[in-house]
Amino acid sequence: MDLDVAAAAQWDRDGAFPREVVKDMAAAGWLCSDVDREGGATALELGELCARLGAVCTALRGLVTVQGMVAAVLSRWGTADQRATWLPAMASGDVVAGFAATEAGAGTELSAVGTVVEADGGSLVVTGRKRWVTCGEIADVHLVLGVLDGKPATVLVEADRPGVLVEPVRDQLGMRAARIAHVEFDRVRVPASNLLAPAGVGLSHVVATALDHGRFTVAWGCAGMARACLDDAVAHSRRRTQGGVRGADHQLVRAMLARASVTTESALLLCREAALTRGEVGSTARTVIAKYAAATAAASVSRDAVQILGSAGCDPSSRVGRFFRDAKVMQVIEDSDEVCELHIADHLLRSAG
Repeated sequence: MDLDVAAAAQWDRDGAFPREVVKDMAAAGWLCSDVDREGGATALELGELCARLGAVCTALRGLVTVQGMVAAVLSRWGTADQRATWLPAMASGDVVAGFAATEAGAGTELSAVGTVVEADGGSLVVTGRKRWVTCGEIADVHLVLGVLDGKPATVLVEADRPGVLVEPVRDQLGMRAARIAHVEFDRVRVPASNLLAPAGVGLSHVVATALDHGRFTVAWGCAGMARACLDDAVAHSRRRTQGGVRGADHQLVRAMLARASVTTESALLLCREAALTRGEVGSTARTVIAKYAAATAAASVSRDAVQILGSAGCDPSSRVGRFFRDAKVMQVIEDSDEVCELHIADHLLRSAG
């Protein structure tokens, strides 16, 4: 599959990537590439893929992220039947998954979710409203976080069941092509076998697995965004002249480029460390550090790139302008910067004994 910056810019303006792109990405081997497959992608290969996607289209990287989050959960916590039903279909692009956790009153504090899951004989009844579900507009199944008998629980809810109401989101700050939606579950009845892991571990184990995978892929995507913005800023400063002087010959421009380069390379190094130590003791903390550093890099480098490009950076077709908006969203999703800081500080204090 060819990655086209111009196409990504058009999808951003349209507010959606085409559904057929999902099958194209599956054919390229990019969906669920690291999960439950013989000879699957290594963590480093997955990260480099997300960096490559992040440098072109944040929405496509978002698709890889959410598909991977749900697949990682199924692979680790799902039953044999659940894995057999969903993983091959997700990898082939026949099924798009949504991760439905965030609510109006439970953003970063997911323990405060109000979605209710009730046991009713051989069924579960799900009631609640989820917000900002990436790919929620086209999702075929949602992994829903709720409360069952007072305990956190996760349930697979097929999107075509009666009572599932989808409200597409348009014109949000960033990730405009990611088919984001608010999804309401109005007493949606599913088989009891759709419960994923026992109630009580839905947040501490299931959602934790999903978020760890999400942070990792977002981190690499942000590093790719930062690298793309730096490349565009360097290219523009080399060819742009004003008063007979190249932009690259101004000391202030050179200083901005130098800072952006160090910030980008630092984020990439932290992402590589997170990839090479994935699964080891302390790897979750290293992933949080990488996500925090890369999201910060994407925000600062895209800001400086827009400044260097000037009016060209504000053009609707400009990659740096699009990434300037997307980067701010990256500082919020899969743990905000502030939550990452708390995780990092906790890790430091524990490490110090």
